[in-house]
Amino acid sequence: MIKLSVVIITYNEEKNIGRCLESVKGLADEILVVDSFSEDRTRKISLKHGARVLKHHFTGHIEQKNWAFGRASFHHILSLDADEVLSDTLKKSIRNTKQNWKYDGYFFNRMNNYCGKWIKHGSWHPDPKLRLIDRRKGQWTGINPHDRFELASVSKKQKLTGSLLHYSYSTIPEHLKQINRYTEIIAISYFHEGIRSNLLKIIFNPTWKFFRNYFLRLGFLDGFHGIVLNANVAYETFLKYIKLWQIRHQYNKGLLDLRSLRKKSEYLIENGKLLDAIPG
Repeated sequence: MIKLSVVIITYNEEKNIGRCLESVKGLADEILVVDSFSEDRTRKISLKHGARVLKHHFTGHIEQKNWAFGRASFHHILSLDADEVLSDTLKKSIRNTKQNWKYDGYFFNRMNNYCGKWIKHGSWHPDPKLRLIDRRKGQWTGINPHDRFELASVSKKQKLTGSLLHYSYSTIPEHLKQINRYTEIIAISYFHEGIRSNLLKIIFNPTWKFFRNYFLRLGFLDGFHGIVLNANVAYETFLKYIKLWQIRHQYNKGLLDLRSLRKKSEYLIENGKLLDAIPG
């Protein structure tokens, strides 16, 4: 049987962390919490649940998770966010996998709770996540704050039964606030990656995203929450490209330089800490 480290990065997660840690009891051989200098009871609650807590300055999701993975005691890691919980079925699947580890990574569906309702259609379902990993087989990558673990090309992965339960936004204003901060950071990241915006992306991409998620992926079956959620996801796409266009426009006119953009991105990441990146 392999030894399993559960790794969680946190910042001011006192309302969530206890529930998360409770769900991995009897499964984890080590719980490692890497905290970005929380100002609440996150560290105290984590220690109470038997976690090893390390403090580390937050410079981005990708960087923080790679740093945390490097500090885990075991190569086999279950990566969780503080607002996530293992369902009983998923916990059983992971326990069985520990006894017979065959693949380089395992993924499973994430079910998102949006303002008190479990979302079962549209852009946020099934929301598969690769989170049970042999860290020697890959690394965290992506464009901040949208991280993903990327396995080496020769690696093999397998799907597990059961859901990862994600308690996302408790109110619509909370979601909108996060969208504004998230799109600011990702627009700057896109600019540095050489990704461009244009009128077609600004108009077509959010329109198509709403149509696909709400109609083709049956988001309307989630009722009021479905229309609000998928409208906000489309709005996030609109803001992302309009902000990217504005950055490029200001840069071309000499109103922005690369140094000031990097400083702005660092400020937003540092002050936003652990952004809850939007699925789908």
